[in-house]
Amino acid sequence: MPNYKLQINGKTLQANVEADTPLLWVLRDHLGLVGTKYGCGIAQCGACTVHVNGVATPSCVYPVSAVGNSPVITIEGLSEKGDHPLQLAWDEVDVAQCGYCQAGQIMTAAALLKKNPKPSDEEIASTMHRNICRCGAYHRIREAVKLASTKA
Repeated sequence: MPNYKLQINGKTLQANVEADTPLLWVLRDHLGLVGTKYGCGIAQCGACTVHVNGVATPSCVYPVSAVGNSPVITIEGLSEKGDHPLQLAWDEVDVAQCGYCQAGQIMTAAALLKKNPKPSDEEIASTMHRNICRCGAYHRIREAVKLASTKA
């Protein structure tokens, strides 16, 4: 098996895995970064979203061999103290119910705000529609993204 040197959350980490192993399983099973969740396995729910080279990416279908030298950021690496504007807004708005989808939701929103710090309601909705929340907290998710955009 190949040994991959990966740039994860600002650190160089190694994983000895098959080339087609999804990044999600490398993060969770080999590197112990369990904040990124498994949802559907077919890139349809958004629970496994991480940033690869700054782009929101479904890690469940992204092979580790495709990462190369691209930096990867997981929910654990979004901020050292959990004080990213989105994380603070999530708490202030009280978004989470079950919480399972929240890491993917926050990572999708973080990529949006990095690209567009002041998105319109329509831009937020069109970006966040890729993430499924089984609890139906969509209104609070959009509210939190909007709140974070005013504080970023």
